[in-house]
Amino acid sequence: MRKLVTSVLAGIGLTLACGTSVYAQEKSLTIFWAEWDPANYLQELGNEYEKQTGVKITVETTPWADFQTKAFTEFNAKGSAYDLVVGDSQWLGAASEGGHYVDLTDFVKENKVLDKMAPATVKFYSEYPGNSGKYWSIPAEGDAVGWAYRKDWFEDPKEMEAFKAKYGYDLAVPKTFKEMTDIAEFFNRPDQNRYGIAIYTQNQYDGLAMGFENALFSYGGELGDFGTYKVDGIINSDKAVAAAENYRKLFGFTPPGWTNAFFVENNQAITEGLAAMSMNYFAFFPSLINEASNPNAKNTGFFANPAGPGGEQFAALGGQGISVVSYSNNKEEAMKFLKWFIQDDTQKKWAALGGYTCNKAVLESAEFQNATPYNKAFYDTMFKVKDFWAVPEYAELLQQLNQRVYPYIVNGDGTAKEMLDALAKDWDATFKKYGRGQ
Repeated sequence: MRKLVTSVLAGIGLTLACGTSVYAQEKSLTIFWAEWDPANYLQELGNEYEKQTGVKITVETTPWADFQTKAFTEFNAKGSAYDLVVGDSQWLGAASEGGHYVDLTDFVKENKVLDKMAPATVKFYSEYPGNSGKYWSIPAEGDAVGWAYRKDWFEDPKEMEAFKAKYGYDLAVPKTFKEMTDIAEFFNRPDQNRYGIAIYTQNQYDGLAMGFENALFSYGGELGDFGTYKVDGIINSDKAVAAAENYRKLFGFTPPGWTNAFFVENNQAITEGLAAMSMNYFAFFPSLINEASNPNAKNTGFFANPAGPGGEQFAALGGQGISVVSYSNNKEEAMKFLKWFIQDDTQKKWAALGGYTCNKAVLESAEFQNATPYNKAFYDTMFKVKDFWAVPEYAELLQQLNQRVYPYIVNGDGTAKEMLDALAKDWDATFKKYGRGQ
């Protein structure tokens, strides 16, 4: 819905035929986002901004399935319906190269955004091309893939005794992928309708990719070189192969039929008592501490993605940055909102409302880390995140990953090395097609 423009003048008197009147101009900004709880929190924050400045903030939403299509339809039409958009990090390439986003490089430098926000979030939510020092958004809704687990299963004395007898060390929140794999194996008991772990396997969009990246990054693997677009020898490195093999092994400890699982199913693995551990975006953990939506809420704990065999510890990045739309008629006002949004006090309010802040000062505070059972894990994660390719052709790269990785992880087709060698060839051909790295 396009904004209505109020044609009134502010702060001056107008002499009309019928007399003299003073009109107050209504300033407004429209922010476009997907339809979910964080958008509601942003509207609440926007209401606070209106109280302080008189500028009305409207957060317009659409279902996630339509979000990208609707946004880019408006962008391509050079429409001014939206002043700002909270867009996925993968949009950075298409939106910046298409001229849809305002270049925020000077804003980032002048307002010390790199000092205010967790560095990894600025790198992946805001910078494009990779390592270029050019910025197109401000980190807004931090998110990444973490883990929920059943505290009562882990802390059961009989389970602890049996685990130590079998594996030789204490049963506890896993610090490494090896420990997590051992725990998944230990609790995998199909005859009791109890399983070891729930992981992402859905390959329609980025579910499987996010899950696989959790293993890949912590095993010390990389997708490729974001500067040169070299992929052969990187996505199919020995570390990447080992990560894929471990993810395939974890799949063997999932509930039956776990071949199309994403955030809904993985939360259900905890709420229905199916699995000892379950990966999911932090954005979906609030319902797990709510007894109305999770009968096991009191016995649910959370932890950050564990380290790989070499000690590296990273997690796959979700979340979004907020950008100024280049076709907005209110760019100056939009910049003022961003300046307010990044302040420590505002970010503290954002976090209190339920938004996942990327602000370093807030994340590092004891108040934030103790506010919910998952905030400490979120803090541990947001300084150790990595992301997928943000180039305009990212959808093709994602589809190619799904087509190669899914048959191996879910069906056991071929070997991890064969699968990743084929993916490297796919990606190399795609980058050559678009003239990258030439």
